[in-house]
Amino acid sequence: QLKLVNPSQYRFEHLVTQMKWRLQEGRGEAVYQIGVEDNGLLVGLSEEEMRASLKTLRRMAEKVGADITVLREREVDYDSDVPRKITEVLVRKVPDNQQFLDLRVAVLGNVDSGKSTLLGVLTQGELDNGRGRARLNLFRHLHEIQSGRTSSISFEILGFNSKGEVVNYSDSRTAEEICESSSKMITFIDLAGHHKYLKTTIFGLTSYCPDFAMLVVSANTGIAGTTREHLGLAMALKVPFFIVISKVDLCSKATVERTVKQLERILKQPGCNKLPLLVNSDDDAVTAAQQFAQSPNITPIFTLSSVSGENLDLLKVFLNILPPLTNSKEQEELMQQLTEFQVDEIYTVPEVGTVVGGTLSSGICREGENLVVGPTDDGKFLRLKVCSIQRNRSACRVLRAGQAATLALGPFDRSLLRKGMVMVSPEMNPTICSVFEAEIVLLFHATTFRKGFQVTVHVGNVRQTAIVEKIHGKDKLRTGEKAVVCFRFIKHPEYLKIGAKLLFREGVTKGIGHVTNLQAITTKENGLEESLGPGQLSF
Repeated sequence: QLKLVNPSQYRFEHLVTQMKWRLQEGRGEAVYQIGVEDNGLLVGLSEEEMRASLKTLRRMAEKVGADITVLREREVDYDSDVPRKITEVLVRKVPDNQQFLDLRVAVLGNVDSGKSTLLGVLTQGELDNGRGRARLNLFRHLHEIQSGRTSSISFEILGFNSKGEVVNYSDSRTAEEICESSSKMITFIDLAGHHKYLKTTIFGLTSYCPDFAMLVVSANTGIAGTTREHLGLAMALKVPFFIVISKVDLCSKATVERTVKQLERILKQPGCNKLPLLVNSDDDAVTAAQQFAQSPNITPIFTLSSVSGENLDLLKVFLNILPPLTNSKEQEELMQQLTEFQVDEIYTVPEVGTVVGGTLSSGICREGENLVVGPTDDGKFLRLKVCSIQRNRSACRVLRAGQAATLALGPFDRSLLRKGMVMVSPEMNPTICSVFEAEIVLLFHATTFRKGFQVTVHVGNVRQTAIVEKIHGKDKLRTGEKAVVCFRFIKHPEYLKIGAKLLFREGVTKGIGHVTNLQAITTKENGLEESLGPGQLSF
């Protein structure tokens, strides 16, 4: 917008309508640049005009029920004696139909690069003491506390209120309070860095569908261990990533610069083809967040310390402005499809019964809804009822496509469930298969890859060993070659979709690809069967 000085009533209404539409498009967020002409010419406004324009913008935001935050101001050289400025303003409003904007960020990086500590500092609001105090609240198992290594997938939340201030566990807030007072939530998925937990890390990246990935590199060790591998995983799954160089308080400026140069060199290689953008000021952070969302080729790099707190604010500014990847239209299209929920975790909770955690990939799920879950070992689907839903540790009535949550299933027998199952609406008639074809690229293999080879296949939340039945048009594959391969699951059939991204691994062998064809087992043979819960009707 150029300027918004004392608009007429009609023009004001028009501007408000425009703002409503923009907020809806951006799922509750929009950035206004004041002092810029529609054709992108930086004209700038005088102090007085700028004040009047911001006042109008505040009135507009109040009318829509939004809050505004000034992101940055800049002086421009324009032919005039008066200094002229342009201002960027973030307008944020909590959409009426949901509690908050939700972004999922997976945290990757080599072992001991400071992933859990950084999350501890961001979500607890206290700096680390240099000996790992900040990460203690993130660990889920005793052996993790003893060894200081993450071996499971844990979730941490960081909120931003509509004014762009950080809402976290400081001031002794509970998770429910964070959810209530935030208009934007970032869920960090803390993954394991150690090589022996690689399958857990891959499972976290494929099944929890993160919007972005944060690659943490330690400034004093540089790119070591699993860093390249994690970078490759993010590239293979097409997850846009940004890089955080941690522990800058431990080493000299020259060492930090060396690590930055090392990263820039890798990012510019033909395989990556990314454009590194080093963030040194608030201004850079704002630019990085906007550019990053528009073109996935840009990779912002932050240098910070969890102990001294240096440059932590820049990361917070970046996360605050980071817009969601899908716009509201795409999400609405997903919501109109039939319900499909991926089961990623299974728990038994006292006095609640069986609880499953996962992501709703399409449709809408309500409390009390009847769904079917499967496939079981013999390819059947069982009926069940969703008793209650929790999202980010607070109760929720309706779950929409793309949101992660836990569903309580009441007295349903836990032993019938496993990771990799799906819960779908009964009318979906889901296709399951044991044999499927995929177009793959072999990333690394010591010898030749041929028929009869066994690999662990990851497709979304499905993780199972499969045998190579046939390689179309070739006898064997070598590193870097492409082919369509026919796989067969060795244990039980799974629910797959055509076009789903696929990763497979076995020792040092790694490959990526996508599912191209399914040999479906018809549901007539595997008809819907009953779980042995009391008082349930059979089909």
